[in-house]
Amino acid sequence: MSETAAQAPRVPAKTARHVPGEAGDANRWKALVFIALAQLMVVLDATIVNIALPSAQHDLGISDGNRQWVVTAYALAFGGLLLFGGRIADLWGRKRAFVLGLTGFAAASALGGAATTGAMMFGARALQGAFGALLAPAALSLLAVMFTDARERAKAFGIYGAIAGGGGAVGLILGGFLTEYLDWRWTFFVNIPFAVVAAAGAYFVIREPAGGRNRSPLDIPGVVLSTLGLVALVYGFTRAESAGWGDALTVSMFVASVVLLGAFVLVESRVKAPLLPLRVILERNRGGVYLSLGLAIIGMFGLFLFLTYYLQIVQGYSPVKTGFAFLPMIAGMITGSTQIGARLMTRVPARRLMGPGFLVAAVGMLLLTQLKVDSSYAALLLPGMLLLGLGMGTAFMPAMSLATLGVQPRDAGVASAMVNTSQQVGGAIGTALLNTIASSATAAYIKDHMANAGTNKGGQQLVQLQGLVHGYTNAIWFAVGILAVAGVIALTFVNAGRPGSTTVTGADSAAGEGLEDELPVPVIAH
Repeated sequence: MSETAAQAPRVPAKTARHVPGEAGDANRWKALVFIALAQLMVVLDATIVNIALPSAQHDLGISDGNRQWVVTAYALAFGGLLLFGGRIADLWGRKRAFVLGLTGFAAASALGGAATTGAMMFGARALQGAFGALLAPAALSLLAVMFTDARERAKAFGIYGAIAGGGGAVGLILGGFLTEYLDWRWTFFVNIPFAVVAAAGAYFVIREPAGGRNRSPLDIPGVVLSTLGLVALVYGFTRAESAGWGDALTVSMFVASVVLLGAFVLVESRVKAPLLPLRVILERNRGGVYLSLGLAIIGMFGLFLFLTYYLQIVQGYSPVKTGFAFLPMIAGMITGSTQIGARLMTRVPARRLMGPGFLVAAVGMLLLTQLKVDSSYAALLLPGMLLLGLGMGTAFMPAMSLATLGVQPRDAGVASAMVNTSQQVGGAIGTALLNTIASSATAAYIKDHMANAGTNKGGQQLVQLQGLVHGYTNAIWFAVGILAVAGVIALTFVNAGRPGSTTVTGADSAAGEGLEDELPVPVIAH
């Protein structure tokens, strides 16, 4: 990439064209296979371990009080180190960071699968999170700098968006199979072949465009403040789920996160080479993407949790059957991402895909507020999950692309890290917030109705199941509102034109000026 990219003239978007077969780009589609494989591994891991947790807890002798650390240790390391991982990718090079992240993730997975104690498991999960924080932004930023043509970028991000959205549900299926028919340890060992194939393929295939590294000195104060601030935020929400929102340590974590992240923003506005250049998040379109995507993930992660419990506890599904029950959602996400989002991305502005996509997902969620103990899967859950997946897939695809649209190549890693940060923090918030709402509603329902059940065990069990469903539907109502807000934000904040309408790995558009009709087009030199 030429250093003159940032000074390239502004030209109408319709005149920008990618020249097929340019040097360095010949293997980009092969590279996409390995990038997508790595992304699938990371997203699978977010849900596959949850299915195996009860069995692992029993075998390793982990107490009920400590079992949360199997999930929390990963979330803290992943969420806290994402910005640092994105900056390292910009500094070292995305290919190098990608391969190193895969290698470390595979080693940590092997350690988790071989764990003999709870402490060994917690350490392995923390290592997985740390290497995932290096791997995830490197993968997304590689797409951003390798796919610059409008139509090719649309297809590439369509595939990536489908995996990012549907991989979690695939993890439920795979986790159910491995736990039920093999052993919980295989939910960790399965990552190894994914990582080995992806790392080997990336090493031989990926040719990162030259001239895109950010070789500025590392912003150590920014690293410390952002890491501690994000860790405090994620842990605060995680702890709130088990200890309550009024718990002293929970409140202290939230206060600490506000102070630390506030100090981080202040430092970033003053240092010469910031960890997170504020131009990345203050640009209107990217800011709108980060905010709306984070809100959408809040609603979606909570729903995964409730539907899993509903199907297994209320409906009596096995882990494998539960996983297969999520297939319509996966199909909807793939269709929305690759057949709607990717096809329309170069024809309509991003807001006209993101806004309606989130609102369609909200309609699907709205159907699920009608859940009863004996609800029909075909009549209620199937259409609800299909609409949810279709809407999310349609919205995710342009959101992923727009989040890195127009950024300077040297900022691609940290811009990509912000996408993952909004997802990770959104997941932690969604799980804690919606689970707390559901638990409170369930407890109140059981308290009000248990007296009517008398001493009959069947009646008491029915009230308990009805209480669970009542709690789930109350929380889902909140998720509907959150998704509606995400749709409104996407429609009002995002004002860019067609997100794939030009070559995009050049100069940042600063304040977003001109994005509606044209974008700065880099001069690509090899």
